[in-house]
Formats: sequence, C-alpha cells, structure tokens
Amino acid sequence: MSSVSAQVSPSGAANEGSVARDPAPVSTLELSIVIPCLNEAETIGLCVEKAQAAIRRLGIAGEVVVADNGSTDDSRGIAERQGARVVPVAARGYGAALTEGFRRAHGRFLIMGDADDSYDFSAIDDFVDELRRGADLVMGTRLRGTIDRGAMPFLHRHLGTPVLTFAINRFFKTRISDCNCGMRGIRKDALERLDLRATGMEFASEMVLKSALYGLEIVEIPIHFHKDRRSRPPHLRTWRDGWRHLRFILLFAPNYVFLLPGLVATILGFVLLLTQLNGPLDLGVVKLDYHFMFLGSTLAISGFQLVLFGIAAKIFSHVERFHQQSRMNRLFDRFRLETGLVLGVVLFLAGFGYDLAVLVRWARNGFTDLHEMRHALVGMTFLVIGLQTIFFSFLYSMLGIERRGGILDDRRIPPGNSPG
Repeated sequence: MSSVSAQVSPSGAANEGSVARDPAPVSTLELSIVIPCLNEAETIGLCVEKAQAAIRRLGIAGEVVVADNGSTDDSRGIAERQGARVVPVAARGYGAALTEGFRRAHGRFLIMGDADDSYDFSAIDDFVDELRRGADLVMGTRLRGTIDRGAMPFLHRHLGTPVLTFAINRFFKTRISDCNCGMRGIRKDALERLDLRATGMEFASEMVLKSALYGLEIVEIPIHFHKDRRSRPPHLRTWRDGWRHLRFILLFAPNYVFLLPGLVATILGFVLLLTQLNGPLDLGVVKLDYHFMFLGSTLAISGFQLVLFGIAAKIFSHVERFHQQSRMNRLFDRFRLETGLVLGVVLFLAGFGYDLAVLVRWARNGFTDLHEMRHALVGMTFLVIGLQTIFFSFLYSMLGIERRGGILDDRRIPPGNSPG
C-alpha cells in the first residue's frame, strides 16, 4: 500500500507539485486526510483524487488514508490505485473506522470527510491555515456555508442538526452552528487527549463535546456541502442515529439530566408536604389535601434519588477522565463514606422517631381512626430518604475507591470545563 505526500527535501521543506508513492518518514508528515469508507466504489476515487490534488497544490507533506470498514465492492482497490493508503478496519461503524484511521495516520494534522463526495477535499486551505494557527478542532459548518439543492434532507437541516447543536451549545458552552458536519480538522495530539470511544455516528458528537470539556480551541469554517454522487441510500438513519446522538449528549450532561430536575422535584415535594402538615391548604381556586401530600412525598423521594443519580454520574465522568478533576477531588477529601452514613442515619432516625411518636399516640387512642396521617407521611418521607442516603454512601465510596490509585489525579488530566 502506498501513501500520497509532497516530496520533502533534506531540510524538511516540501516541493510543491510532486507526489511521492512511498510513505514519507512520520516526522515529515504535516497532514493526513482520513476518509472512512464502506462500499463507496462510485465516489471514493474522486475523493482521493481531490485530496491528492489539494496536497500537491498546497505543497504540504501529507497523505491520504482510507479507513475501509469492510467494503465488499471495489472501494479498496480503487482507493489504492488512486494512491491512498488503505487501512482495513474490522470493527463496524463510522466511529470505529475513523478511530482506526486516525490511529494509523502519520500527520500532525488530521482532516476527515465522508467518501460520498459531499465534502470537497480540494477546499481544505482554511482548515490547514487554522490548524497551523493553533486551533485544536476546526469544524466545517454547512448551515453557515452553501448547501446544494437536495444535498441535505429537510429533517436533518431544520430539525435534527439544530436540536442537537442547541443541546451541545447549551450543555457544554460551545458556540457552534453545525454539530453534525462531517468535514473537520483536528490536531493529532489533541485527538489523543480526547480518548474517543464511540463506534457509531455519535462519534461526531463525542468529538465536539469532549473538546469542549477539555477546553480545546474550537473554530468553525463555512463550507460548500454538495449533493452526494452515489446511487444507493446513505448509511445514516435519520431517527435511529439522531436518537443515538441525543442520548450520547445527555449522558455527558448529568446536571441537566439528573441534578436540576432532581433538586426541583425535591424542593417542590417538601413544599407540598410541609405546607399541609397541620391541615388542608385552601388556595381559593383549589384546596390542597392528602392527595397533594402523597404527591409531595413521591416528588421528594424521587427527586432526591435523581440527585443521587446525578452525583454518581458526575463521579463516573471524573473517574473516566472526561474533564478537570479538582472539584471532585475536593469533594472526596471532605465527604467520605462515614459522612454519608452519619447524615443518612440522622435522617432515618428523624423519620423513624417522628413515625414512632405517631404510632404511640395512635396506640393510646386504641388504634381507632388515625388522625395524624399527615405527620406519619412526613416521617415516612424522611425515613426513606435516610435509607437512600445510607446505601448511596456505600456506592459513592465504591465509585471513588480508585482515587488514591491515581485515576482522579489532577496531574494526569488536561484542564477543561465541567459538563452540564
């Protein structure tokens, strides 16, 4: 297999307009253009040809890498005949193909794009310029560029991409306009820091949100998005892959998925419980009675459980090195298993004691009608929340047990932002 690169002089300067078939020394390559491919015989040759032409025109030391994801047509042969270096990838999926292609690429800068000729590899000048300037991730944006008629389905353009982009911008404090654009450039050293793991289409979202979490510099460039030239349907499945993107984004945003909803539910639940402790609450239009107290108890218990889920999710994200660790390290230093156990026991005993007092008064009345249901419900709520706290404290301690082994060591984690 051969690679395409500009010839390099002994001094390291590239000679414009010349193409070397033999792989250049790794240290001399500035750029790798990586193209994931699965049965793209109709268009892969044109994509490689455009990428080669751009490398020659820019006089850059580079190569074209085609990450073949198990093509059964002649995609691999066409790419090799056009001078690309083909990397076979056994694991199926868009993310799996790109991950292996990036790993095997020799360039300091990586540019990616689809093999259906919808992205113009001859127009990479701005991507290279931004990477040379120091940007870590250079995103193409179709929505601020030019989109050919019929190139982008209506739902993708007006629903899927805007919704997913809004979610990433809102949760991760980015300012991008097109999170799904498949033409991107990234520095290889920055890519290695991200430790990307998604194997499917959600790989595109993982790259963006982890770049934001790690505090990398993200730049957007308007591009021309062309109608693809293939005769078969695309690999992308609108609803399935859209949901996979959204699900992946939400998994990285425990504040918005767990903590905030949990806090709101917990506070509202206790308000409903405590405002009716001594009797119904007459609001004029509606009268709140036992049924709203039961609702309040349910909200308080469920909301508190969501808060605990959120804390567990944040611990997991820190253990998995998703972002800066200093806040969680301080939490582990100050809040240990014993602290949670004491707090849980106090809440449990408060609820148990409250309900025991109700039981004693009920027994004195000969176990006739229970007139202190409101107090019993409040006691039961505190009792359950106490139990939740006790058992979660053990889980909390288990999740953070590796901390002293270095997993949460700040010195090993690049600085960045906290996820939502």
